[in-house]
Amino acid sequence: MAATATPDPSFLAGVEPPGSWIDALQGAISPVAAPLLASLNETFGSGGPVLLVLFLLSIAALAIVLVKLWQFAQLRINAREPVARALVLWRSGDAEPALARLARSKQPAAKLVHLALIGLDRSGNQQEKLREELTRFATLQLQALRSWLRALEVIAAISPLLGLLGTVLGMIEAFRQLEAAGSQVDPAILSGGIWQALLTTAAGLTVAIPVVLVHAWLERRVERCAHRMEDAVTRVFTGDLDFSDRDARARNREDVPAQTPRPQPEVIEHAA
Repeated sequence: MAATATPDPSFLAGVEPPGSWIDALQGAISPVAAPLLASLNETFGSGGPVLLVLFLLSIAALAIVLVKLWQFAQLRINAREPVARALVLWRSGDAEPALARLARSKQPAAKLVHLALIGLDRSGNQQEKLREELTRFATLQLQALRSWLRALEVIAAISPLLGLLGTVLGMIEAFRQLEAAGSQVDPAILSGGIWQALLTTAAGLTVAIPVVLVHAWLERRVERCAHRMEDAVTRVFTGDLDFSDRDARARNREDVPAQTPRPQPEVIEHAA
């Protein structure tokens, strides 16, 4: 059997063990993190478990908002260019470029119009079934856009209630300490308890107000996307009745003032 080679100790002479640089890293971080950890410990200790729950809810709300913003940016839900350009190509007779443009887009309205154009060519006289299928597909798209928005609404609703609960619990604890003090009542005990109790109310409102605003804004963007999806599908089915282009050209003609003929100079014929 071949003998196993033993490592040369001189090779590892200049290499520090992992524990040394880990301890050095912890020593460098601890002077910076220690005051922050102490402040967080004091704050959470003053507010009780309710304040910790509100902190976790705020982290969850922030994560949901970032995910939804990334999703809306990837889908470009409020962009008008893909659908509008595809419909122009389709009406002009260029069906293949229109379908190719819609197939490359990730926008919900573009996907719906792509399905409507394909179904319109294949359905024949079964347009009622095609409309039902488009309604089902649009509902699925909107449900995907509204995912986790309900969680934001719940966080915005329960955060003030949790703050109020923390206030009530803090007031109960403050009056319990006053009762335990007996005749030697210290006003600092009551004021300190009230301060700790109101801290949770302020934290609850601080979490709830931004979440309500962001939820309303995100919901409004989804509603705009739904209106554009409905408008795009309606334009597909009423393509032959769409007089918008002709009306626009007519308005342009009406805006141009009619040119009045210039008076021709009178020619005076002199008698020879």
